[in-house]
Amino acid sequence: MTRKQGGDAAQARQAVLAELRPGQSLELLQALHILTRDGLMNQDSRRKLKQVYHLYQFIAPLLDELAQDGHAPLLADHGAGKSYLGFILYDLFFKALGRGQVVGIEWRAELVQRSRELAQRLGFERMRFLDMAVADAAARADLPARFDIVTALHACDTATDDAIDFGLAKQARAMVLVPCCQAELARGLRRNKALNLARTPLAELWRHPIHTRELGSQITNVLRCLRLEANGYQVTVTELVGWEHSLKNELIIARYHGQRKRSAQQRLAAILDEFGLRPLLGARFGAPPVQAVASAAAGPGQGE
Repeated sequence: MTRKQGGDAAQARQAVLAELRPGQSLELLQALHILTRDGLMNQDSRRKLKQVYHLYQFIAPLLDELAQDGHAPLLADHGAGKSYLGFILYDLFFKALGRGQVVGIEWRAELVQRSRELAQRLGFERMRFLDMAVADAAARADLPARFDIVTALHACDTATDDAIDFGLAKQARAMVLVPCCQAELARGLRRNKALNLARTPLAELWRHPIHTRELGSQITNVLRCLRLEANGYQVTVTELVGWEHSLKNELIIARYHGQRKRSAQQRLAAILDEFGLRPLLGARFGAPPVQAVASAAAGPGQGE
């Protein structure tokens, strides 16, 4: 390598270091394959790190608030994958705090094992990884009864709903969610397409497959927000990063305040009815089938 090449490489490494947060472990980023062994970063890794750092900006103030008065924050990271988010949260926040725990939940056993090995190698003693589906986590007997924060970064399709179920069951103080691949509702729209085209001109909004996918994604996230509001959360919806970095870019932040909004549950049910989705998705979003509602309204002995 010439002197000029060596100087260029050193400048490139310095530029990468300038993008990192203070105190960030280079060994961790190299182990996660965000940094190369030479301390450099490609565009794909840069996009990935940018997403996690942006999410960290939203989560860190919540952790600061929850860590007051000596409390040890407990965070569950659902659909953790390679646990980029969990590791970076621990490295930048939990490690210096000296208390609290990060629990990563991921169904792919090989990823869980790698995360366990990495946490042990780095001395991240208050990280725990569970090999299970998100949907099964709430019933896990050896998990605490309450969690402070629930996160899900690109938990695919209904895994985001499972993370919300977990957060509600564990009385989470906050949930930070970046949904991904919302396909379930789109399947329901396709199933009733012919009937709805005859019933309402609104069905033109999802007549074409690409519109079905996009509208299904939009409605799914609207229903999630209404469900959270109906269960006592204040909800903010924003972008995670610029669209040039990720098309899966919607960020839902929910903070518990305890005031359940009946109007939110009513609107949720009305949207399901408008799109003919209550039989398929009513149970998932806490809106029982119309027949069950009518029977309940009739009262004991009057539902025949």
